[in-house]
Amino acid sequence: MNPGTGREPLSRERVLAAAMELADTQGIPAITMRRLAAELGVEAMSLYHHVPGKEGLLDGLTEAVLTEISAAVAARVRVGDDWPTALRHRCLAAREVMVRHRWAPGLLGSRSSIPAGLYPYYEEILATMFRGGLSYHLGHRAIHALGTMVLGFTQELFSPASTGGSLDEEAAATEFAAMADVLPHLTAMVAAEVHDSAEDPLGWCDSQNEFEFTLDLLLDGLARAADSPVAARSTPPFLRSGR
Repeated sequence: MNPGTGREPLSRERVLAAAMELADTQGIPAITMRRLAAELGVEAMSLYHHVPGKEGLLDGLTEAVLTEISAAVAARVRVGDDWPTALRHRCLAAREVMVRHRWAPGLLGSRSSIPAGLYPYYEEILATMFRGGLSYHLGHRAIHALGTMVLGFTQELFSPASTGGSLDEEAAATEFAAMADVLPHLTAMVAAEVHDSAEDPLGWCDSQNEFEFTLDLLLDGLARAADSPVAARSTPPFLRSGR
């Protein structure tokens, strides 16, 4: 604390924490340097000593989310878990973070470069599979198959909520009603499967049950592929020493 003001000194961590709280309550579009400065009780220019502008702030938020995911994974994955169980725990731990920060899927998808925190994260995923006996060929396929599930969400074709927007549910219902004769199967499926938005914080058709169903389906298929000699490839020579 500064003895003269009684206020906690400004730091990068404090700036990012305030930005995350603002995003949680009002979404990413609400974050501006001026608004964030007002929340912290400082001048906007003071923020530039800790984050290099709006894009730098969003990059920092991305890294903060990845750090939170890694901590959640560490708390959930247990020593001795087999590789499918470890991956399942990882995906579900990441999802808990995404549900807390509903803006995070949209933010992760908006970055112009790969966040540095993703490299060690995916290294751990590959190491988990390799220790379980999977080849790098199958590990590569697994990463493609799991996609963003390892980060706790599925990539929706159209999800305004993930970027801080909202879906006009009344207008959508009207459109589906008008298309019922032309698209009977699609309309019937949506009518049967649409959920209360409170149950599906990351999208109208991305409930916890659907996430776990897809995850288990993929992990079961990968486990069968790992036991098939046709799907496996030999370990690269430079890794046969056990590194």
